[in-house]
Amino acid sequence: MITKYELEYTLNTSTNILFNRISTPEGLSEWFADNVNLKNGLYTFIWEGSESVASVVQKKNNKFIRFHWEEEEDESYFEFKIHTDELTRDVALIITDFAEEEDKSDAIDLWDSQISALKQAIGL
Repeated sequence: MITKYELEYTLNTSTNILFNRISTPEGLSEWFADNVNLKNGLYTFIWEGSESVASVVQKKNNKFIRFHWEEEEDESYFEFKIHTDELTRDVALIITDFAEEEDKSDAIDLWDSQISALKQAIGL
């Protein structure tokens, strides 16, 4: 059974820099995939020769972007949401994704690894 889960990572950066990294082909190529192309509103993510295509379901500048994998027939998506704490001004990236229950631990490990690459790309 596919379950939805959320992960939160605090990143010491500005919302503008972070949004660029999560919403543009150039930014996503720095940490999320080996290469990302955008054509006719579709993002093509390339990892070690394999490709996956995603469309943007919703987007609000400097707030969030939600993608849907084109090969998935269900309503699942993956979303990057930026949250700024009102008191501390800390910027957090909240990731929403879906995984089979037995694959969830591996999926979380993969996101942890991806976020390490994102922190490197930002210079943290």
